[in-house]
Amino acid sequence: MRQARRCPRGAVTPARTAAYWIERLGLAPHPEGGYFRETYRAAESIPAEGLPARFTGPRTFSTAVYYLLQGDDVSALHRIAADEVWHHYAGAQLALTIIDPGGRLTTPVLGADAERGESFQLVVPAGAWFGATLARAADAPEPDDAAAFTLVGCTVAPGFEFADFELGRRGELLRRYPQHRALIERLTR
Repeated sequence: MRQARRCPRGAVTPARTAAYWIERLGLAPHPEGGYFRETYRAAESIPAEGLPARFTGPRTFSTAVYYLLQGDDVSALHRIAADEVWHHYAGAQLALTIIDPGGRLTTPVLGADAERGESFQLVVPAGAWFGATLARAADAPEPDDAAAFTLVGCTVAPGFEFADFELGRRGELLRRYPQHRALIERLTR
């Protein structure tokens, strides 16, 4: 049975589940895992000669997407050519796993509880390998609970293009960062 909650004026609204957000926001499966939909693509572009050599052509000023993970789904390790700002909107906390080019691992958490060190926004630097999972919190559903989900947004500048996206290959990442074996095995296919 679907849970309901009472709005301030007495109206009853359905519980906001992963399925609700997927349908409501028109999200589609993403190659790295989870669901997404682009919500913004700047109308203006930066010419290729105005960008670092890692970009293969012109790029829009910026792009933005909604992104949702549910249950024990993961965002597989990947990297892009631009900085990516993550924003927490709803649901469980999200643990971002970031491996910088030197092999340093950090796992910041997106969420609404500053007392636990969570942030509403986090930046993943260009060129870093990163992935994501639902984070555990004492008062949140278990990440493997099918009802658990997180809804976030991602903003990329210069704008995201799949030409700038590289999905991590397990063998290659294990050779490069053997100290992070368990994590790489969990966040790659």
